[in-house]
Amino acid sequence: MGTPRQDKPSVLLVGGGIGGMAAALALARLGISIDLLEQSGAIGEIGAGLQLGPNAFAALDALGVGEAVRRGSVFTDRLVMMDAVDCSEVASVPVGEAFRARFRNPYAVSHRADLHGAIHEAVKEHPLIRFHTSAQVEHLDIGSSGVTAVTRDGRRFRADAIVGCDGVKSVVRAKLIGDAPRVSGHVVYRAVVPAADMPEDLRWNAPVVWAGPNCHLVHYPLRHGEQYNLVVTFHSREQEEWGVTEGSKKEVLSYFEGVHARPRQLLDRPTSWRRWSTADRDPVANWSEGPATLLGDAAHPMMQYLAQGACMALEDAVTLGAAIEACEFDLPAAFQLYASARVARTARVVLSVREMGRLYHAKGVERLVRNSLWVGRTPERFYDAVEWLYAWDPAQCLADAPRTPTYFNDTARRQTA
Repeated sequence: MGTPRQDKPSVLLVGGGIGGMAAALALARLGISIDLLEQSGAIGEIGAGLQLGPNAFAALDALGVGEAVRRGSVFTDRLVMMDAVDCSEVASVPVGEAFRARFRNPYAVSHRADLHGAIHEAVKEHPLIRFHTSAQVEHLDIGSSGVTAVTRDGRRFRADAIVGCDGVKSVVRAKLIGDAPRVSGHVVYRAVVPAADMPEDLRWNAPVVWAGPNCHLVHYPLRHGEQYNLVVTFHSREQEEWGVTEGSKKEVLSYFEGVHARPRQLLDRPTSWRRWSTADRDPVANWSEGPATLLGDAAHPMMQYLAQGACMALEDAVTLGAAIEACEFDLPAAFQLYASARVARTARVVLSVREMGRLYHAKGVERLVRNSLWVGRTPERFYDAVEWLYAWDPAQCLADAPRTPTYFNDTARRQTA
């Protein structure tokens, strides 16, 4: 490890989504000067709802925005899986008082724009964060003495280090690693509908998964129950390319012909859909090099089946800040420590998500096996199974980093000097 810095460094953050905003807060709270580069011309999030597990609230509290996010969230009563073929209940897990006592935080759902907006308000108020829109990075120079980013319109930004928070098509990842995304072939349609347009018998205060053959539907309330988020996913018949486009109701209906009329009626409710052709990446052993690192989907893109994409980005942001503090602002050392603390956990989530997708979309005998997995299980057994995911603690966020002799010997020497 190098010599601890006496001055506070500067950092470029590429990407102004949830992960980039959270990273800006985590680093600015340490006194680091931030330039946050967002390629869009306006600040905001496309999409609809998202789910926030207890680990997300632990991270949001550590960033100082937990209460603001809670005010815009809906706290759910349970998590439900239904069989979309015969309308039978596969599983119903309460996430009320006992769940909150176990994991010290709730399970909630939020409109993506509300979560992003709550974090953005804190970012706007921080004097060390400068937010630049229409700043699409086209060239990066990463060297031992610092980094320079040049945007499409010719602006140049220089700092001591850079963090790529710029999603699946990350320009920073392309520079550091250069691998290609794995297009999943799974297509996701998302929409928001007024509560009045939801069937009365499906207005549940729960994220509900209707699991079908090679497809599934999800619905849950948003904005104090005034709206409902609808998500449908299917295995595409076409050769897909990663991207977001306008959706086609005709296409959606063609993939859900084999499901029961009760969940299928939901497909008629939206007036418009957004279509995501999804991608992830195979996990890598390291995503940091010198004064550069990655965060969120740029580091470990994942599909949606565990509802953990935003949650992992929030954890990343907190861990990055903790690593910088532990390494006394030696950023290359901190980036290595941060990555080593996050690689195994995020890889486990990426791989678990793929398996969960297989469970959701089971057909034939696999469907029967899936439906039998939860029979007779108590809520406590479910809590035990997800403890590794939901019990994440910001105070222990560096605990998974390998105890390398170089890092810990240098740390011990500084503490005793």
